[in-house]
Amino acid sequence: MKIVVIGASGTIGSAVVKLLKQRHQVIAVSRSGGDHRANITSKASLEAALGAIGKVDAIVSTTGSAVFKPLAALADADFEKSLHDKLMGQVNVVRVGSQQILSGGSITLTSGILAQHPIPGSAAISLVNAGLEGFARAAALELKSANVRVNVVSPPWVKETLVALKMDPAPGMPADDVAKAYARSVEGSASGEVIDARKAVT
Repeated sequence: MKIVVIGASGTIGSAVVKLLKQRHQVIAVSRSGGDHRANITSKASLEAALGAIGKVDAIVSTTGSAVFKPLAALADADFEKSLHDKLMGQVNVVRVGSQQILSGGSITLTSGILAQHPIPGSAAISLVNAGLEGFARAAALELKSANVRVNVVSPPWVKETLVALKMDPAPGMPADDVAKAYARSVEGSASGEVIDARKAVT
């Protein structure tokens, strides 16, 4: 398959690229490098990159950021950034990417464990992640007629990220294992599914 990975330079993205490259042609896309550059917060940027790449079998988005702060400290701008970046950015991936997916192909988005298991400080991130999961389920229904699948992977805390943040890595999951959930979405037949990366490892 010909697969685009957006956010390919990130911790999860690079692991997804490494895994999928073993079996498929992978085109790496990120804000600052890769085979093509794109910023998911700009619909025009995505249109340019995906238009240049052409028709593909799958698009995987492993990018998007949201603000982690106590609820009382979250300003309007923090919510706007979170909604504009990780949520609407990945909505853009579906809106633009669905025009480039071959029949039988798929789009995979990224939410996160804080949708189901929020913690203090995660209000904005939990909002965005839960929104992405609801959007993916609805988008899957609408794109069924085009024979395009849509799923969202929900990763737990990633071990490499915890190490980078100088936090205890023990509860984290290695990025290489998280990547298996994305492979399941791309290579499987499910649509409208929220794939818990912790349960996707075989």
